[in-house]
Amino acid sequence: MDFTTISNGHSPSSCSKFYSALTAGLLNPHSPPPPPDKTRSSPTLFEMMSNEPDVHPRTQNQGQIQVPISAPRQNQPPPVIDKQALTMQRISGLLSTRSPGTQFNDPYSSDIKLTLSSKDGITVSMNVHRQIVVAHSRFFAVKLSDRWAKQQKNGSAGPYIVEIADCDDVEVYIETLKLMYCKDLRKKLMRDDVSKVLGILKVSAAIGFDAGVLSCLEYLEAAPWAEDEEEKVASLLAELRLENVGAGEVLKRVSIEVTNGTDEGGNNEEVLLKLLHVVLEGRDEKARREMKGLVLKMLRENSSQNDLRKEPLYSACDGCLEHLRNHFLRAASSDLTDASQIARQADNLHWILDILIDRQIAEDFLKSWASQSELSNAHSKIPAVHRYEVSRVTARLFVGIGKGQLLASKEVRCLLLQTWLVPFYEDFGWMRRATRGLDRHLIEDGLSNTILTLPLSWQQDFLLAWFNRFLNSGEDCPNIQRAFEIWWRRAFWRRSGEQELPREPHVTTATIENS
Repeated sequence: MDFTTISNGHSPSSCSKFYSALTAGLLNPHSPPPPPDKTRSSPTLFEMMSNEPDVHPRTQNQGQIQVPISAPRQNQPPPVIDKQALTMQRISGLLSTRSPGTQFNDPYSSDIKLTLSSKDGITVSMNVHRQIVVAHSRFFAVKLSDRWAKQQKNGSAGPYIVEIADCDDVEVYIETLKLMYCKDLRKKLMRDDVSKVLGILKVSAAIGFDAGVLSCLEYLEAAPWAEDEEEKVASLLAELRLENVGAGEVLKRVSIEVTNGTDEGGNNEEVLLKLLHVVLEGRDEKARREMKGLVLKMLRENSSQNDLRKEPLYSACDGCLEHLRNHFLRAASSDLTDASQIARQADNLHWILDILIDRQIAEDFLKSWASQSELSNAHSKIPAVHRYEVSRVTARLFVGIGKGQLLASKEVRCLLLQTWLVPFYEDFGWMRRATRGLDRHLIEDGLSNTILTLPLSWQQDFLLAWFNRFLNSGEDCPNIQRAFEIWWRRAFWRRSGEQELPREPHVTTATIENS
């Protein structure tokens, strides 16, 4: 924003600008306004400010909007109204409407003709009062005081020309100037949205309009924000550095204030752990499923990996595993009183495992689960309807290993398969039919890749066992044919090809050994 010139209103350049606007048709030359009543005394500052919220259209268009106008060509369709034309339309409305009693843009009582121009070519002239703008704006107080006194001493008469160039947004600048004529700024701002108020705040801060700044901050502190507006509010307040005038109160809605090294809102980790335990212990299953998805989504969207340490997560995980073990072994001894708790605790473990994998700290859980031989041995003694959720935990580990989300030693990966692969096979049919949204192919790919990460001789043991089971189970067994084919090529084709290389003349056949 560049404060360009202040000059006497009778300069030839100012008159030519005014009459050029008349000839352009933006003011009505055939209906000139009546001459001012010279017997009327000058209005006071209070009289110039509006007390009424309602706005009424003026009978005369007092503002001048200077834009290039070109005549439409013959045989051409009417021009499409573009963004700039719509802006002009809104500006014209701002200049031609006012509340009863306000003197904004009043040519009879004003003593300054203010011209605003923007970088995109919009130029607007309006009538303002020195008494108003100087009283409300430190910028105008500095720019007008000395020059104004000098002009008064010279005895000049008529309005004085003030030009401000390179405004970011002429429309918002006019809105801000209108607020200087309004007695109840807060009530006026209630008609605007957050984006408009942010623009007014920026202009108010730039010209030192303190009442406008305070009113905008009060509005922002109380008004609801859309989700995409939060970043705009925080960014602008950080740019303007208005902490001393109330910006901190506004920002409390989106950030925790830190005082003396302690968080006012409590520790993030403590809050997250409370959420975890509330979800794990909730009684309404439908609500639990919904909140599990919500919490997992929020944690995934959080770019910081340091707000929830490994230890508290594993503490919650160990608690669920202990509950699962107790209910599992009780059910294995034919006590099915709390058998429904097996599925509940297994589902809790599956959820926590998702969190651990997302945060790349699930290796210890993999080791612990692979070591649960007692649960694996008791698996077949429990009805499938109660136990199949346990195999979903195993399936999630297969997917994690297969995608490279879990990097454990080959011994741990092999132990997982030795401990849980047979129970997983036995439950696969139940999982496929009873679990809504189960991605069978994802699990099959995860299992295939898990087996293929092992040494070739270990792959053979697991894949030959699968081959036999698949031929006898069909759809109730995962189809890992792809892994079987890859193992076959690795184990036989490549070795056969190697032995086709030139050898000693007496070697005429190849001996293939299974390793």
